[in-house]
Amino acid sequence: MANNSYSGVKNSLVEANHDGEFGCTLKELRSLMELRGAEAIGKLGECYGDAHGLCNRLKTSPSDGLSGQPADIEKRKTVFGQNLIPPKKPKTFLQLVWEALQDVTLIILEVAAIVSLGLSFYRPPDAEREHCGRAAGGVEDETESEAGWIEGAAILLSVICVVLVTAFNDWSKDKQFRGLQNRIEQEQKFTVVRGGQVIQIPVAEIVVGDVAQVKYGDLLPADGVLIQGNDLKIDESSLTGESDHVKKTLEKDPMLLSGTHVMEGSGKMVVTAVGVNSQTGIIFTLLGGSEDEDEDEEEKKKEREEKKKQRKTKAQDGAAMEMQPLNSDEATDAEEKKKANLPKKEKSVLQGKLTKLAVQIGKAGLLMSAVTVIILVVLFVVDTFWVQNLPWVKDCTPVYIQFFVKFFIIGVTVLVVAVPEGLPLAVTISLAYSVKKMMKDNNLVRHLDACETMGNATAICSDKTGTLTMNRMTVVQAYIAEKHHKKVPEPESIPSPALDVLILGIAVNCAYTTNIMSPEKEGGLPRQVGNKTECALLGFSNDLKRDYHAIRNEIPEEKLYKVYTFNSVRKSMSTVLKMADGSFRMFSKGASEILLKKCCKILTANGEPKLFRPRDRDDMVKKVIEPMASEGLRTICLAYRDFPASDGEPEWDNENDILSGLTCICVVGIEDPVRPEVPDAIRKCQRAGITVRMVTGDNINTARAIASKCGILLPGDDFLCLEGKEFNRRIRNERGEIEQERIDKIWPKLRVLARSSPTDKHTLVKGIIDSTVAEQRQVVAVTGDGTNDGPALKKADVGFAMGIAGTDVAKEASDIILTDDNFSSIVKAVMWGRNVYDSISKFLQFQLTVNVVAVIVAFTGACITQDSPLKAVQMLWVNLIMDTFASLALATEPPTESLLLRKPYGRNKPLISRTMMKNILGHAVYQLTIIFTLLFAGEKLLDIDSGRNAPLHAPPSEHYTIVFNTFVMMQLFNEINARKIHGERNVFEGVFNNLIFCSIVFGTFIIQIVIVQFGGKPFSCVALTVDQWLWCTFLGFGSLLWGQVISSIPTSRLKFLKTAGHGTQKDEIPDEELEELEDEDEIDHAERELRRGQILWFRGLNRIQTQMDVVSAFQSGTSFQGALRRQASNSSQQQHDVTNVSSPTHVAFSTTTTATAANSASATVGYPSCECIPQLHLPL
Repeated sequence: MANNSYSGVKNSLVEANHDGEFGCTLKELRSLMELRGAEAIGKLGECYGDAHGLCNRLKTSPSDGLSGQPADIEKRKTVFGQNLIPPKKPKTFLQLVWEALQDVTLIILEVAAIVSLGLSFYRPPDAEREHCGRAAGGVEDETESEAGWIEGAAILLSVICVVLVTAFNDWSKDKQFRGLQNRIEQEQKFTVVRGGQVIQIPVAEIVVGDVAQVKYGDLLPADGVLIQGNDLKIDESSLTGESDHVKKTLEKDPMLLSGTHVMEGSGKMVVTAVGVNSQTGIIFTLLGGSEDEDEDEEEKKKEREEKKKQRKTKAQDGAAMEMQPLNSDEATDAEEKKKANLPKKEKSVLQGKLTKLAVQIGKAGLLMSAVTVIILVVLFVVDTFWVQNLPWVKDCTPVYIQFFVKFFIIGVTVLVVAVPEGLPLAVTISLAYSVKKMMKDNNLVRHLDACETMGNATAICSDKTGTLTMNRMTVVQAYIAEKHHKKVPEPESIPSPALDVLILGIAVNCAYTTNIMSPEKEGGLPRQVGNKTECALLGFSNDLKRDYHAIRNEIPEEKLYKVYTFNSVRKSMSTVLKMADGSFRMFSKGASEILLKKCCKILTANGEPKLFRPRDRDDMVKKVIEPMASEGLRTICLAYRDFPASDGEPEWDNENDILSGLTCICVVGIEDPVRPEVPDAIRKCQRAGITVRMVTGDNINTARAIASKCGILLPGDDFLCLEGKEFNRRIRNERGEIEQERIDKIWPKLRVLARSSPTDKHTLVKGIIDSTVAEQRQVVAVTGDGTNDGPALKKADVGFAMGIAGTDVAKEASDIILTDDNFSSIVKAVMWGRNVYDSISKFLQFQLTVNVVAVIVAFTGACITQDSPLKAVQMLWVNLIMDTFASLALATEPPTESLLLRKPYGRNKPLISRTMMKNILGHAVYQLTIIFTLLFAGEKLLDIDSGRNAPLHAPPSEHYTIVFNTFVMMQLFNEINARKIHGERNVFEGVFNNLIFCSIVFGTFIIQIVIVQFGGKPFSCVALTVDQWLWCTFLGFGSLLWGQVISSIPTSRLKFLKTAGHGTQKDEIPDEELEELEDEDEIDHAERELRRGQILWFRGLNRIQTQMDVVSAFQSGTSFQGALRRQASNSSQQQHDVTNVSSPTHVAFSTTTTATAANSASATVGYPSCECIPQLHLPL
């Protein structure tokens, strides 16, 4: 990273020397931030003296920060840039139109329409027309035959309509997501010091020269130099790829980089680079984040191709290829591939099922349309040249071609109607709508598919503090000076030496970023800022009528000698002060049962320390800590230790020695009340078939008490409450390895996991997800707020991060951010998730009914009457109603509480249930009966002229107009039927709650009236009388009545019905199969259903396919990591050694071949002369 050449970065910012205003330029600061470690310290010392010298040059104060004057801030933005990385430009509306035009079926239609247009202007001589056969003649009215061009033009116009609607939908979707992105960015704030005041400002407002406070869990928003730090450790893996945490100190490495995570400690830094000039910004720009880079793309591609050719098959061992070296071009290629494939990852379970279903329907439609065209052509040819026995006359050729084009258009129209392109659109609309509405329910969705996955959730692992409880902590009990106070004691009742040491310990050993502020409203509660447990202790100090601010003013943060910040391993925090006489005093606070084990003395009633033996400790646990915990209180122990000057300076890095021999000052019980709405929310979850588990770092008695209050533990139930240690003991074998069978014995009954580390949380989540004991694969949601919850949030199917208490790292790893940190918002997310699923099913039920009917009508009509009863333009209109409007109407139904009354659908629930299949087939039967009755007997029933067997340019007929109108009316009424998919009778329930639905149904009806009455030739319609309209509407209304008949037939009786639209989750496929299928978009569910023998056969075929990939990749010399990556298992990857030699293009691999790699594929490869002798092993 450090020595990259950034000449390629085109920067619009002014880079002139601003010595007149600031003592350093943008260029100087940027080159400073490119250095690390000793180099950086050398450069800092040489150019600026030290960090304070740099502050002087930047005209800022290390203690008070910038003045905060608007003029000064603006000037800094002009000189050093803003803290924004400009987003890529959104696609313009015209680009989206162009993309919508790429649809194959639409292109075919456009071509056909243009050919039809061209041919319609050709007129054969009248004398010859009779020779062209029956169908060509028969048009007396010259103006009618001249209007032949209208159909072609109308098709083109319809295509334009469809394209515009699609493009508009895409555009509004894009706009919504950009709005969402902005919302997420605006939410992000950072703490800076301005004018001596600690304030929080949006990340975009940070400027060079700001003094920022960094603390555990922050994601650094800009580059900076450390001014003061306590035990600061940074995870720089996002920039360097190094997973080890980097310790930052003023002496060794003071450089802090944007985009890195603070894993431990706290400190202050002066900001030196923001936006595109920060390290993350530079990388973004290099990756082509800005448009300037686009021109270079082609050149880069050519270069890469060249390099690939040069590099042709240099390595010997296929297995070792799986490791990607950090600097090789292959890694760059892989990265770029990853970037290109990002949208693939967004394809959710539901979209997977739908795409698969759409492809299957599309194939059926293609077959039907091909058969339709063939039948029409054959019938025409047989009739003209066989039955009428006419010769082929040269002048008639264009007439015949016109017929063939007409048949082709009919065929394509069948295809257009059959292909349900509205399916993906419906998902997108439904998800986009849900995401927008979920914001109002305090769910900020970061990944679209999380919203729908949440509907299938079967388990929620929730934190206690802040999610189930209010996260407003107060000390309510204390054990101090050998006395247990059941409420906060009066200061007079505590011996003064003990009180002094207690208040000093609280003031300096709580993070200085934590504060109790005055209430916002008169008479309100004081505001707690920062860590809530520390706030409780500071509040305790205020209750004891002592001012901790005075002590902090006297001992500012810079004067703290050493700080051991809190982390999940220590479970405690300690601060060391250097006293005037050269001795040291260390204050510690932490979980009571952990810290008491390290105490050897305790303060007595007169404030003097006395011996504290293990027996006394056990006594105290029984009499003080357990009673507090059983009331749901969190117990914290406060202690101190003196290091005499005579012993010299202690070995501070030897933590075990330092954190022992403590003197206990007191133990406090902190109350965090349960949120009032939580018990009800948990009851709803349990009723909806979702198991709620509490995973907390708290004492087991506290956790059990809170779990009982919440309703997670119910009296008389046989459930497990475990501590982290016990949990680990039960799930590991003698060698200390975690075994899935052992986890499977525990998790179904486990309800509370206390004193758990983030690793325990991750193990539990992984164990539940990987488990196969339940009849369906568990879908797990997890809440987390801490930095170390990251792995569990990532592993979970849906990760919820806390918007208020959550660290940036947790938010980064999550899928949904709870903006109010409230458990009941998770229940709302479940409702929305289930609603998305139901909305799509409603749309499917409607869409497939229309598809079946329209395709059968067009096909049968074409075969029997040599013409489709529904014309191309009419079909396109129906397609527009079906696809676009219906997806809008049905995908925007609001959720209802009744969604929580059923069990989760589960991962592999088919999209089309048997009830839906019954509805689809039932309505199709009704609609086909009506349409065919009208088609073949309509002229007799309604006393009108028959429209069948009309010649080529015949005027529209009343007969066919009635067929078309009835068809549309039946779809409109069936759209109301489609609102219910579980066999409910009342299809109108809640219909007026969805204005979009009402307006679309009403709007479609009005447009249909306009089309029929005034559509004329383009729509092949004739104006109908009121009587005819009433008949059409009555037949349409019959759909609703018929729906009631269908509801009365029990689904269980109809054994022949099948479900459809299965999807397959990667999680349900064994690892080795999954690796083989990794590169494919979809995994065929059918394969999982086959017998074991067949699965092995498929697996064998897949293996052979993989071997062939490997061999052909070796032969072509392209990047063959893709072919081999599928065979890699994590364990084997870790065993490869990778050595970079001389330049990044040459990579030497060690030839450690692991069992897995040897098993899966071994290929013996010659040199670039391409003598490849594959050896195929098929481990079936």
